Amino acid sequence: MAHKYDKVFRGTAFTSRTPQEVTVLDDHLFCLDAEGVIRRILGPDDPDYDRLVAAYSGTASFLSLAEGQYFLPGFIDLHIHAPQWAQAGTAMDIPLHDWLETYTFPLESKFSDLDFARKVYQDLVVTLLANGTTTALYFATVHKEASYLLAQICADKGQRGLVGKVVMDDREQNPEYYRDESTEVALADTESFIQLVQELDKTTKQGVYPVVTPRFIPSCTDEALAGLGELAKKYNTHIQSHCSESDWEHNYVRERMQKSDTFALHEMGLLQDKAVMAHAVFLSDEDADLFAETGTAIAHCPISNVFFSNGVLPAARFTAMGIDIGLGTDISGGFSPSLFDNIRQAVISSRMLEEGVDPSLPSTERGLPQSRITANEAFYYATAGGGQSLSLPIGRLEENYAWDVQVIDVNAPNAKLPLFDEGISREDLLHKILFLSRPENIREVWVQGDCVHKRK
Repeated sequence: MAHKYDKVFRGTAFTSRTPQEVTVLDDHLFCLDAEGVIRRILGPDDPDYDRLVAAYSGTASFLSLAEGQYFLPGFIDLHIHAPQWAQAGTAMDIPLHDWLETYTFPLESKFSDLDFARKVYQDLVVTLLANGTTTALYFATVHKEASYLLAQICADKGQRGLVGKVVMDDREQNPEYYRDESTEVALADTESFIQLVQELDKTTKQGVYPVVTPRFIPSCTDEALAGLGELAKKYNTHIQSHCSESDWEHNYVRERMQKSDTFALHEMGLLQDKAVMAHAVFLSDEDADLFAETGTAIAHCPISNVFFSNGVLPAARFTAMGIDIGLGTDISGGFSPSLFDNIRQAVISSRMLEEGVDPSLPSTERGLPQSRITANEAFYYATAGGGQSLSLPIGRLEENYAWDVQVIDVNAPNAKLPLFDEGISREDLLHKILFLSRPENIREVWVQGDCVHKRK
């Protein structure tokens, strides 16, 4: 039989069908083409199953999982400040505005030095891959060259990277040592950056994408915001920013523009199907309706929301309204590079929102009813929800989706999961993996059919 597939993988996989339902593919075959796309999935009862196993077994194109190993879709991180990896875990106890002025802007200004940028960005991309993150949506800095370097590193290391050169052109709101030279320069640099990354994408198997990135309304002039909306339209790019993150940001925009930042961003052409807004904790019902209507997604950053957003995202309510939601680490507002940690915190925060946190109130008044999400929903946000948010065929183990997977080993040395019941259900097993896995359990990571991380 002629080998018509580039690779064939055999094993048990978990993938989201809906936010609430997970599909388990027991001992299935996943057949890939040369582009790393899943072209056929077969169960053991398929008439071609044994024939394919016989044809591919013993060849370099056949990879079969060992006992205790499982496929999960690669994670999709929808919000990372790449330069802030250098300060992860620092100063988590001060207000957002002070944190930016005292720590973050001085650090980001150092990325004019390409040697420094290379050191940080290479370490970050390798670390994220080792944590199972196969696709990452990055804020870089105002520096065009260093932002392009991040895209090159993603291309080189095999991660699917969506990278934005950050725009901060408002002379009154940004420090003199760290901002765009002018509105004109900010827009010209953004356009040139878009062209460079779109060119790089032509030779990158897994894809790298330029992202139009106003940092947030407080750092940008109206002219820059409108100009970025036009560039996104002209080049059909993704868009990212922050929206309704904290009381400070939310109130600043209301005062300056006499409207919420959702409606202000929409007027500038920055809400659309390929737009992802981080946090969005304080959306009104009208704001949320506009997100749903425009197809704009939310990057839910549960760990960093605890530290900097002054609130908990009502994820269950927004999902029910039809808004796309994915997960973000928000390095370094979030200290962890792991979406496993953010899956756990998403579930924890939703329970706290539902049950309330002030014990002096009666239980009936303490929380926001019907706010909890399940582990299945958090898993969906980290995988299929992220793919949907980016309008890319990723995040699911289905035909015509990219083969982006993590191989999870529940028997990994020094990280063995406590599995003592041989009759454990597949759903309970998945939940143990989601709540208990450490980086040691991630044995391999594949992006677009290529192995990009292997734990020794």
